[in-house]
Amino acid sequence: MSAVLEPKMQPAANVADMSAKLAFSKKIQVVTNRIHSTANIDEIILDVSRDICQLFEADRMTVYTISEDLSSIVSKVKTGLNSFKDIKLPISESSLAGYCALNKRHMNIKDVYDDAELKQFSPNLTFLKAVDQRTGYRSKQMLIAPILGGESGSELMGVLQLINNLSGQPFNALHDEGVAELAKTLAIAFRVRQQMPGSIQSKFEYLVVDNVIAAGELELATRTARRKNKNVEDILVDEFQVKPAAIGAALAKFFSCEYEPHKSDRIKPPDLLKNIKRDYCEGNHWLPLEDSKAGVVIMSTDPERVRNSKMVENVFPRSKVVYKVTTEKDFKLTLDLYFGAEMLGGGSNESIGDLLSSLDDEEDLVASGGVDDVSAAADNELVKLVNKIIVDAYHQGASDIHIEPMPGKGKVGIRFRKDGTLSNYIEVPAAYRSPLVTRLKIMCDLDISEKRKPQDGKIKFKKYGPLDIELRVATIPTAGGVEDIVMRILAAGEPIPLDKLGVLPLNMERLKGCISKPYGLFFVCGPTGSGKTTTLHSVLGHLNNVDTKIWTAEDPVEITQKGLRQCQTNPKAGFTFAVAMKSFLRADPDIIMVGEMRDKETTGMGIEASLTGHLVFATLHTNSAPESIIRLLDMGLDPFNFADALLGILAQRLAKRLCKCKEAYKPSADEVKHFLTEYCDELKNTEEFKKDVNAGYKKVFDRFQADYGFGKADYVLYKPKGCDACSGSGYKGRVGLHELMVGSDAVKKLIQEHARVAQLLTQALADGMLTLKMDGMEKVLQGVTDMFQVRTVCIK
Repeated sequence: MSAVLEPKMQPAANVADMSAKLAFSKKIQVVTNRIHSTANIDEIILDVSRDICQLFEADRMTVYTISEDLSSIVSKVKTGLNSFKDIKLPISESSLAGYCALNKRHMNIKDVYDDAELKQFSPNLTFLKAVDQRTGYRSKQMLIAPILGGESGSELMGVLQLINNLSGQPFNALHDEGVAELAKTLAIAFRVRQQMPGSIQSKFEYLVVDNVIAAGELELATRTARRKNKNVEDILVDEFQVKPAAIGAALAKFFSCEYEPHKSDRIKPPDLLKNIKRDYCEGNHWLPLEDSKAGVVIMSTDPERVRNSKMVENVFPRSKVVYKVTTEKDFKLTLDLYFGAEMLGGGSNESIGDLLSSLDDEEDLVASGGVDDVSAAADNELVKLVNKIIVDAYHQGASDIHIEPMPGKGKVGIRFRKDGTLSNYIEVPAAYRSPLVTRLKIMCDLDISEKRKPQDGKIKFKKYGPLDIELRVATIPTAGGVEDIVMRILAAGEPIPLDKLGVLPLNMERLKGCISKPYGLFFVCGPTGSGKTTTLHSVLGHLNNVDTKIWTAEDPVEITQKGLRQCQTNPKAGFTFAVAMKSFLRADPDIIMVGEMRDKETTGMGIEASLTGHLVFATLHTNSAPESIIRLLDMGLDPFNFADALLGILAQRLAKRLCKCKEAYKPSADEVKHFLTEYCDELKNTEEFKKDVNAGYKKVFDRFQADYGFGKADYVLYKPKGCDACSGSGYKGRVGLHELMVGSDAVKKLIQEHARVAQLLTQALADGMLTLKMDGMEKVLQGVTDMFQVRTVCIK
């Protein structure tokens, strides 16, 4: 019976197979049509993936595309898999997809954990179990096909990988045929979109569209990056001089989102960084920037990939997310800003982000009795945080640390002053406002219970951290029942040699002439932080030798020198500048330096000491050299004694110095003319200019041309550019601007006659003085700074 029936049953089976194959082909055609209707490769992978999974009854699918350097394959998305990392695989036998790409071989595997089955393909082939171990997912069946295209039809373009048949059975022959057909369709689609006119496939191609570089240059940069095994972005910046901002603009167009550059003054968001480590951010190429009204702002080098991987949504499940693209260099700089440079000299290697994350939440602090400021201040994590703030400030070249608590539930803002400008550093949770202040008060032996009056103190940081520095600390009660703290870093060190101060040759000659006198009074004036003490110590260093006795009275002693006898004043104990002066006169001095002359008694004693054979140096808080004379006379000093004692007054300011990345340019004729006019503005009141203005202008122009080449055809000025070293600002470090008024006979006569400031200024200019602005403008001609910085610090 069976022998009779069997031939009759066979056609029915064939019909069923044919019917199934036809139905499958129709489904493939639907998917194919969808693929061909997409606008770009990403859309193919993202929008059609579910249809492909349904077609093959697969649980998951991965599409790999070939990397730009042709050395690896990169997954764009894993359907249904909430992985925190997309997969980048080398084209090698170290993975199944990598083996498929290397050998361009179709693979249908029943169980990826069966080593014997894998050895049939290659003795070295293994399955990467790490993803399954991390996610708890169990991979079993796999259907893998190479995506081949190009003119020869054998150029590797990617790999298609289907994972786990929903029926639990191996993928069948129909699936084998179907995946091969689908791979061909994907290859055609990939190729067509690469060749479409106006199609943008590379994230750098908008540089060509925007005429930043030529198409050939981009192709050359890509080939160079492959050859040197470097990032294309680095090649574009280093070898083709493409600015990071231009790359950022191209990325913004490619990813259809805003470009977010690195900002050195960005405030780190401790709430967003909590429980996020540097390795995770670095591996997944995204960082949270702020929790704005629009949502959590995320910086990423590949926002499309991060968005589709659902990583951010897993970390911030209850928040809206706003993605912004950035360059690799900007991302690295922001990583360093967030997670900090490592401490040197035995300090903690924890980043500032880790330290902030390790602090307890406000609720935890309150629940554990956080109202006890002293206990909280002794907490190990807070102690490390305070040390880290001070060490980071020192390493970043900051002069001051500003701790600024907000009342209520507001956070504590911390800012650093670098090169005269304040910039944001971090914010500390509000719950640590009082413990932070208490910790700093403990470090400088202040009264922790006194919160209504200002207090002053000093921290010798060597007792607490890896740096041998001192900090001058001032606490100030502010509105809302909080206390601000400002700390000035006093880095003990050797004085700057006089010849390295940046004083112009003309001023240097006149300065050495003043300080070489055996007795007299010399002042250095300027606002707080203008470098007065540094200059005075350079002068003392020039005069310091074995046959000279030098006493100094300072508050505080910022710079120490061997051979100087230095005293720290202590007004609370009655040891003031005036008392120090009296004691110095009984201690056989040759030279006396007084930190500041702020009252008639100290200044009067300084004049008396200078008239009795001593060389006296002091600082004043005044704006200019001529104004200093009027200020001193207003104290009630005898003008005749003062005139006799005066050697000179050096006014000083600090302007930002151009970074080494500065950019040269040729000034126009109008700029040259305007520069000369602005320089000579103060000179117009001198007798020389009143006699013949044109002759005066010509004399200045001729000197500029002889000294700097100013006005010649090949002469260049400099403007700020911006690089990593200066955090994109174009400025790094500062340079002194000097106004040296020498106590000439004519100036002394005007002092005795109680002359006005304008008269003193005119006479000083006639004697050869350069005003602060004139000195700064000559440093512009030297290429040290620019006019913007000079005008900023030399307001008339």
